[in-house]
Amino acid sequence: MTTRTLTAAIWLPGPRDEVFAFFADAGNLELITPEYLRFQIRTPQPIAMTEGTLIDYSLRLNHFPIRWRTRIAAWEPPYRFVDEQLRGPYRRWVHEHTFESVDGGTLCRDRVDYAVPGGRWVDRCFVRSRVVDIFTFRQRKLGELLGKDGWRELASPRVTASA
Repeated sequence: MTTRTLTAAIWLPGPRDEVFAFFADAGNLELITPEYLRFQIRTPQPIAMTEGTLIDYSLRLNHFPIRWRTRIAAWEPPYRFVDEQLRGPYRRWVHEHTFESVDGGTLCRDRVDYAVPGGRWVDRCFVRSRVVDIFTFRQRKLGELLGKDGWRELASPRVTASA
């Protein structure tokens, strides 16, 4: 199984505790996901985020409905959390979010290790550009929502082979 790694980083002007609190509210994920995905959280809210929390979502990709379930695999406020797909469109999806106090604001980093059915060809032709677009949208939206005093994209979303 070929695994790809997406990385991205953004600096936001708020303190780490406030930025982490935004991510700790699972409902905010709908705000930072492109509308064309018709992303919805199916788990009743509010969701108490802890290690082991299960969250169900639905979305549409090219008009096809998709159900997705993630588990919070690590929960270390306000420094880090990891969500991993238990059921969904990927063979593997592990998303680590880290938060670091830097220059009076918060450096947010994303690392997603993912693998797709069909391997390298499917990733190259159908998946990679979509994943990059979604995280590019996410960074812009985070800047709009949390970057009232300015924000900086430090590393544009990019995908590399990792195994």
